Amino acid sequence: MMITPDLYDAIETIYSLPEYNLPAGAQGTLVHQHTTDTFEVEFVDEDGETLALCPLSSQQFIVVWQAKTERHVPISDQLAQIVTLLPAPAKTEVLDFARFLTVRQITPASTSPVQ
Repeated sequence: MMITPDLYDAIETIYSLPEYNLPAGAQGTLVHQHTTDTFEVEFVDEDGETLALCPLSSQQFIVVWQAKTERHVPISDQLAQIVTLLPAPAKTEVLDFARFLTVRQITPASTSPVQ
C-alpha cells in the first residue's frame, strides 16, 4: 500500500542523511511541498528546536502518522511503503523472509533440548 504524503504528516527517513547529521529512522514533519515528489521536512529535538530543515524526495521516507486522520500508520502499511520502493529481487527476499517468520511462528517449539 502506497500512502500519499501530505502536509504535516510525520515521516521517518529510510536512509541516513549524513549531510544533515540525521540517521536512518529519523522522524520529521512535512512542512512544505515543493513538487509532487519533493517535500521540505523539519526535524526537531526533544525541546522543539529545529535540528534540520531539508528537502526530501518521497523515495527517501515513509509516512508514519497522518495529519488528516490524526492516526499512526499501521506497521504493515509502513512495511508496504518500504517494500514498494525496493527493486524486484529485494521484494522477493522480503517475501521469503516473511514466509520464514510465518513458519517459525506456527511451528511448535521443541520441548526437549537437542543432544
